[in-house]
Amino acid sequence: MTGSKRSLAALFSGLLFGAGLAVSQMINPQKILNFLDIAGNWDPSLALVMLAALAVSTVGFKWVLHTPKPLLDVQFHLPTSRQIDKRLVLGALVFGIGWGLAGYCPGPGVAAIALGTVEPLVFTAAVIAGFVMHRIADKS
Repeated sequence: MTGSKRSLAALFSGLLFGAGLAVSQMINPQKILNFLDIAGNWDPSLALVMLAALAVSTVGFKWVLHTPKPLLDVQFHLPTSRQIDKRLVLGALVFGIGWGLAGYCPGPGVAAIALGTVEPLVFTAAVIAGFVMHRIADKS
């Protein structure tokens, strides 16, 4: 597949993913924070979104991994490590703490930029800064 076709497929996939995040209100930080606040103003509705995502991805992975190669690439790019180590646990903690503090995680944060407010821009800039700091720290 040519680079332009692959780029169009990536653009379409990203727009579809962003639309799904918007429809499910995953780009609404208050909705997320209410979901995470199980001792207060708990809103369990996002559990249905997560269950639906789990069901779709389970079926999708079972179907896709029975094919010899992906449609838009020459091979699958799957994680090779199955080890739960300190880096994985610390990364998950940082992700969860950031999600709980900001009400955004990276995908919804980027999608929320379309709302035209400052908060998702600040969040996305902080995520990029975190990527850069990690890359610098990982080299030393």
